[in-house]
Amino acid sequence: MNHHPKRRARGLAVAGALVATALTLTACGPDIGSGGSATTSDRLQAPTSDQPSGEITIWDRSGDLYKVFDGVIADFNKKYPKITVHHEAVDINAKLQNTLITGTDVPDGVFLDDAMVSGYADHLWDLSDVLKPYLKDIAPQKVDANTVDGGIYGVPYDLNPGLLYYNAKALESVGIDASSIKTYDDLLAAARAYQKAKPGSHPIHIEQGGFLGQLQLEMFASQLGMSLADAKGKLRLDSPEYKQILTYLDTVQKEGLGTRAEYLGQSDIAEMEAGNEVFYPWAIWFSFAPQQLLKDTSGDWRAMELPAWKDGGARSGAMGGSSFVLPKDGKNSQLAWLFYKFLMYDEAGYSAVWGPSSTYPEGLNTSIPAYLPAADPSKPLFKPVPALGDQDLWKVATEAGKQIPAGTAIPSWWNASTDYLGTDLQKMYDGDLTPDQVITDAGSSIQTNLIDRQ
Repeated sequence: MNHHPKRRARGLAVAGALVATALTLTACGPDIGSGGSATTSDRLQAPTSDQPSGEITIWDRSGDLYKVFDGVIADFNKKYPKITVHHEAVDINAKLQNTLITGTDVPDGVFLDDAMVSGYADHLWDLSDVLKPYLKDIAPQKVDANTVDGGIYGVPYDLNPGLLYYNAKALESVGIDASSIKTYDDLLAAARAYQKAKPGSHPIHIEQGGFLGQLQLEMFASQLGMSLADAKGKLRLDSPEYKQILTYLDTVQKEGLGTRAEYLGQSDIAEMEAGNEVFYPWAIWFSFAPQQLLKDTSGDWRAMELPAWKDGGARSGAMGGSSFVLPKDGKNSQLAWLFYKFLMYDEAGYSAVWGPSSTYPEGLNTSIPAYLPAADPSKPLFKPVPALGDQDLWKVATEAGKQIPAGTAIPSWWNASTDYLGTDLQKMYDGDLTPDQVITDAGSSIQTNLIDRQ
């Protein structure tokens, strides 16, 4: 994730329209055969030389993460001195589509949100063969997110486990033991108790943004092994799992237990600083808030696994994520694979990405690697976080990450669906729709306007 996830989320929201347009790219993509899966010629192969030479162009978004990857190039060149890396900061959402259509100056590798991979799949290399030695050690959810018609079109980068951030000092002041929160029913009980002790508080964060509200909804669904579409792209919003999640969110709003605000907006920050908003179920990248934005309560917050939907259930779900893709029209795709192989599967590479650097002196603590050997709870890549009371966030996040159930490919229409589901979710918070009506209305709109038009 970027240094400021809120800024990144807004970019993704804008990208929704681009992804919808990107559906048209499939019409000019390669023939993937009558069976719907990529042919052997679509599969990238690794270089045969131990020391290949050439130049590669790598696109990343501008920002802190660009600086992190840029800092790893010198380490990469120690292993591959004959490969020159041209690292460019690019507005990928604005530029990639036209670049792939025209075939002009196509980069060899691109940093791309998981939700956008399927929309571009026909213009990307199937990485099944080069990833084969690592697949059993990559988080299943990330493999599934990059799988389209049996091919794997992205090198999984980050794992963004959902966590429950909480204001430990505020809870302790009213005698609430956060460790007793095991299920979402427990969370509701704790929120009611806190509100009783602190009248006027609304303890649980409720997301007011349509895009991020839906992304958080998918985090909850991921805990239940559910997602908006199945592996074949069939909509499955009308399910007991989504009904359970929406009913919980509706309860939080109706009982006045939620602070409804945009993620890290001014009102959101103000309520957290005042001790009125003390539970924040979100991806690991919320760690940015106590480190950079929460001045009065920095040091008071902690992280734990998400509550489970039922006793013994998964205590985390995936919320967002990115991968690296290799366009087929890139001049040196094989060499770009070596770059990403170094970043993700070489200890020197992933240690440089997540470990202390000039950009992140304590290490990159807003995500964890999708490669499980790199996400070893006993071998932290980033240091304890002072803004979380020197908590070992690495151990909490990697243990949570192990519990994320396998998922499915993210459909190419997912971002565009926020115009319907994300919007109807907000209407439910307004009291205008029931959970059942959200499922019916949003489901019908997504099916008619997005799926049936493909």
